[in-house]
Parts: sequence; C-alpha cells; structure tokens
Amino acid sequence: MPAISSKKPYRIGRSRTGLGLFATKPIKKGAKIVRYFGPLLDSRKKKDDAIENKYLFELNGRWTIDGSVRENIARYINHACKPNAESDVSARKRKVVIRAIKNIEPGEEINYDYGTDYFKAYLKPIGCKCAACEKKRKKKRAEARAEKLRLKAKAEKKALKTAKKQAAKAGEKLGQKLNGKSDGAKANGKLLNGHGGKSTASKMIAVKSGISAKPKGERDRESHASA
Repeated sequence: MPAISSKKPYRIGRSRTGLGLFATKPIKKGAKIVRYFGPLLDSRKKKDDAIENKYLFELNGRWTIDGSVRENIARYINHACKPNAESDVSARKRKVVIRAIKNIEPGEEINYDYGTDYFKAYLKPIGCKCAACEKKRKKKRAEARAEKLRLKAKAEKKALKTAKKQAAKAGEKLGQKLNGKSDGAKANGKLLNGHGGKSTASKMIAVKSGISAKPKGERDRESHASA
C-alpha cells in the first residue's frame, strides 16, 4: 500500500469489500478529501480506448482518468448507495476531487456513489456490499424468516384443528356404535323376559305336573279316541 502522510485525514484499512479509505480526523462537510488522479486516456486513440479496468473515471466523451496507478489513494474509496462523499468533476480542467457531503467522524469509512453505469457493470452482478444495501438485505432476511415462522404457525394451527375435528368424528362414531350394541342387548332382554320367556316357563311347569303341553284340540281328540 502507498505511504500516506500523517497530516492527511485518512488511512487505508480493511473494509467489508476488501480495502477502503477511513477517516483518521474529523472531516467537515464540503471539505476536499483527496484527488482522484492517474494518466489521461484519449478515447480517440485506439491504444487508450482499448484499456479496461475497474478504476477508469470518465470525465467526458473523450477524456478518461486511469486511476489504477498505485499512487492514486482515491482508488481505495469504495462505493456506497448512501455515501458521505461525492466526486467533484471538472471536465475542463480534467480533474476529479473527492469532497465530503456530510461531517465524517474518525473511524468512519469514506465512500461515494460510483454512478449508474459502474453499478450495473460491476456491482449489480455480484450484489452491492455497501452498508445501506447490507441493511436492506438484513431486513429482507428478517422479514423472510418472520414470514416462514408465520406460515409454519398457520400450518400447525390448521393441522391441530383438523386433528380435533377427526378426533370428534371418531368419538361420535364410537358413541353411535356403543349405543347400537346397548339397544340390541335391551331387545334381547325383552325377548327372554317377555312373552317368549313366559311360554317356555309354562311348558316346563306342564311337563313337571304331568300335564301335556300339547294344544287343547289335540288333547280332546286323544280323549275321544281312548274312550
């Protein structure tokens, strides 16, 4: 990493995206932080127009700064969707300066918005890792977990309700079955203790007393025959 004077209000340090530029002193809103510099590329020249890297800063349709050089400290400044700095471009002077748009406290990472074209080409395919986007993703993950738990609780409640209904139906069927057996037992009791039982008892008494249990008409015919 390039050496940075202790007089400068920033340092290079580890960030969630790799290396980043961090404030070491309070930086007031509107203050110049660092210049973005490097060789000027002319798009009219095939050699210059063929150069491709992530540190190209387009000034206008013709001129572009190649910020990939090691001495360009500003290249360590990461993108943020809600930044605390911005790029102040002077196309006429072919110069870019990074300025604070908020008061930046020591320890805070310095960042600026790289612009729509860079975002679509390099950041969107892999997902922006700035604090604002991480916060959004965290919120979405929390909402997804909450929704998953809600659906799970709903399914469990539905399953419990279904189980209760099935248990109630099973209990009702069992009750009907038991009632049917009870009614059948009562009917059999009436048959034994009622008319049918009395006839059997009369026959038994008649046999014991020597009286024929045959019907009266048959007994009369037998009497006449013996006479």
